[in-house]
Amino acid sequence: MTLPNNSLFASPRDILHKLMTAALKAADPAVQIPHHMPARPKGKTIVIGAGKASAHMARSFEECWIKENGSRDIANRLCGLVVTRYGHAAPCKHIEIVEASHPVPDEAGQKAAGRILEMAQNAGPDDLIICMISGGGSALLALPAPGISLEDKQAISKALLKSGATISEMNCVRKHLSAIKGGRLALAGARAKMITYLVSDVPGDDPAIIASGPTVPDPTTQNDALAILKRYDIPLPEAAKKLLADPEHETVKPGQECFNDNDVVMLSRPQDSLLAAASTAQDMGLNTVILGDAIEGESREIAIMHAGIARQVKTHDQPAQKPCILLSGGETTVTVRGDGGRGGRNAEFMLSLLLQLRDEAGFAALAIDTDGIDGSEDNAGAIMDEKSWQKARDREIDLADYLDRNDAYSAFEKLDDLIVTGPTLTNVNDFRAILIF
Repeated sequence: MTLPNNSLFASPRDILHKLMTAALKAADPAVQIPHHMPARPKGKTIVIGAGKASAHMARSFEECWIKENGSRDIANRLCGLVVTRYGHAAPCKHIEIVEASHPVPDEAGQKAAGRILEMAQNAGPDDLIICMISGGGSALLALPAPGISLEDKQAISKALLKSGATISEMNCVRKHLSAIKGGRLALAGARAKMITYLVSDVPGDDPAIIASGPTVPDPTTQNDALAILKRYDIPLPEAAKKLLADPEHETVKPGQECFNDNDVVMLSRPQDSLLAAASTAQDMGLNTVILGDAIEGESREIAIMHAGIARQVKTHDQPAQKPCILLSGGETTVTVRGDGGRGGRNAEFMLSLLLQLRDEAGFAALAIDTDGIDGSEDNAGAIMDEKSWQKARDREIDLADYLDRNDAYSAFEKLDDLIVTGPTLTNVNDFRAILIF
């Protein structure tokens, strides 16, 4: 089976890059914000928020707000503070942008979170609070609960990141050790109307999980958080144990009055990116199968499952005929088994997939984190085709050894197969595409 005759695409890698570009474009929250602009309030419009896309969202909102309301006396009518990851800033004229650490919180994030909470508390009934929330906000909006130190939060965050816990499990713990997450930001700003703009980076697009839900009610409990910590054998300092045993420090629950005048707007979702990529593939004459936008599990094991489906297409033309693109999203995890390895969940997925498919003909694949940063490295992800296996043999790269050491970044760096996009200023989680022809 050959690829469709299309002069625009010289190779399977070209096709995969085109699909990636379509997926990232669909995830851009700036495209949707102009369609969701609120009416100007009597008082101030206060823009706050956190996440890898939050600065980009704030800039788009500011530009639309000025276009609709004019620039006269704007300093008295539009203000705010948004915290984003280092390197993900988008400069604004009237909204302050602060950069902080992700995925492990730092003092810059703690200070910004404290100021954001204070802005919400000071907002009055004539004011409008616009909250820009995207993935990464859990680490960036780092305001520990009373008695919990930043060092405590950092240690727990590091342990969770290495444990293999899902994003929903990690954020359950985070919000119960926070003074601002789990609905507490909404409680602080209860005198004003609040609108939350969301970019989803979580399976299922649950607002209570995205950035640990600072402006929405939290259905989870302290006992849930304790069970997760026990499940992954994560030690707790005494202050954290005391906090999680005190019902006075429970998160804000559904039905509380502070949510009565709050609206939530979902700007971008993983499914939007998958649909855009599928449409692009179909325009190129490729059959498409979307396996799911909420896939979770160990990266290396999810890769084995994807390899099995890819072979079924190759051998039996099921669940679709060749040439075919398999698309999927969600957020896989990596349980760190050794020290010194480099690489995020998408590079690990790709390395495991390469070890499964080896040098079989008719396959090419790509996997990225849509924020442009896979884990804590400088790559978005990695790419492979049927020549990658032979290239590894020629260069004497023991791919299985690299996988054992969670060192997928180094393996693909040696293969010259890292994908480097830089910060994309959005974040709808993983994007995976496997081409079978």
